[in-house]
Amino acid sequence: MSEVVQQALGLWGFEDAQVTLIATRENHVYRVDFGAESYALRLHRQGLHSDAALHSELRWLAAIGKGGVGVPTPIAAKDGRYLQIVEGAQVDVLTWLPGRPLGATGASIDHPDRAGAFRAIGREMVRLHRISDAWTPPADFTRWSWNRDGLLGRTPLWDRFWENPTLNRKDRQLFDRFREAACRDLELLQPELDYGLIHADLVRENVMVDGAQVRFIDFDDAGFGFRLFDVATTLIKNLDEPDYRDLKSALLSGYRAERPIDTKPLDLFMALRAATYVGWISSRLDEDGGHARNIRFIETAKTVLTYYLDRSTQDGG
Repeated sequence: MSEVVQQALGLWGFEDAQVTLIATRENHVYRVDFGAESYALRLHRQGLHSDAALHSELRWLAAIGKGGVGVPTPIAAKDGRYLQIVEGAQVDVLTWLPGRPLGATGASIDHPDRAGAFRAIGREMVRLHRISDAWTPPADFTRWSWNRDGLLGRTPLWDRFWENPTLNRKDRQLFDRFREAACRDLELLQPELDYGLIHADLVRENVMVDGAQVRFIDFDDAGFGFRLFDVATTLIKNLDEPDYRDLKSALLSGYRAERPIDTKPLDLFMALRAATYVGWISSRLDEDGGHARNIRFIETAKTVLTYYLDRSTQDGG
């Protein structure tokens, strides 16, 4: 156990807890078993979010939890604060959610009722959106924005996907053409789109299933964005599933059971979501598995972007 983790445990009064490293993705996440309770202790990736952005995330999670959506909620340290700085590292503690992930990258969905699980995701997703709309954020609330600039601007949140260093000349032309078309189309559509706080990373690893109930974890990428971006994020990782059409239909029916949503622009957001991964991986090519993921992300994006551009041309765009 690192010295930072040991010091952090003391700040929450967990000195004698059992600690297990669970994940080393954007953050280092530890399961902390203390007495009869379990918690998630997060050491945040340096430079990913400011202290103010993390404070905002934690207060938002508290509000979502109070609204009845199954999310990890923050636990205050002994001094009453949610976020602590330990030797320069940002640390917080959340409740531990029961259940298991819906699946993992490269593995099939792990659920006996796949369509039922996606229907439940749609219902909980719209509840998260509705609760967020009803909540009044504090004046100093700050999270990044998956808006037009955050997706397609000169400095997008996840890097300039059209400049991924492994793109060949033909692929670069495709990505440039898509960016131009998407900028135009999103500007036209923007006034009609549902926009607000979103999770932005509801992939199968971040959906915990416990019987018929689903819960959401990992709000690292959460912020302001188009609600269709949340929908597209859940769908994009399941394009190769043999029952993808059924999963898509179930997700949308679950959402629409609680709130209407116009899915005519969904192809655009599927393409935008696919493109973001090509930008995200650009600075991570040398990480374990980075090159394999890069190839996978580019191939998926090429398929989805081409489909979108072809449909846009056919529709007179």
